[in-house]
Amino acid sequence: MALKPLHDRVLVERVEGDEKTKGGLIIPDSAKEKPAEGLVVAVGAGAKDDDGDRIEMDVKEGDKILFGKWSGTEVTIDGKELLIMKESDILGILS
Repeated sequence: MALKPLHDRVLVERVEGDEKTKGGLIIPDSAKEKPAEGLVVAVGAGAKDDDGDRIEMDVKEGDKILFGKWSGTEVTIDGKELLIMKESDILGILS
């Protein structure tokens, strides 16, 4: 199943962090924080302004992004856990 986000929403796959600390300690799953980095999987067409014209999206598929810790809604599609969020929840694009 494919999902195309509507308006100014973005579908994001979380990018998992390191399993070990810099000192070599293994971090158990229960102690890990959910990462705030992700890869954009799909984007909507963009929101509309008051005149009905589309506002172009600043992110595109394949962008690596940084987002707020509590941003988005978790969804499961084809067994993958993804997030769907508004473009305004994205803090920046990583290069």
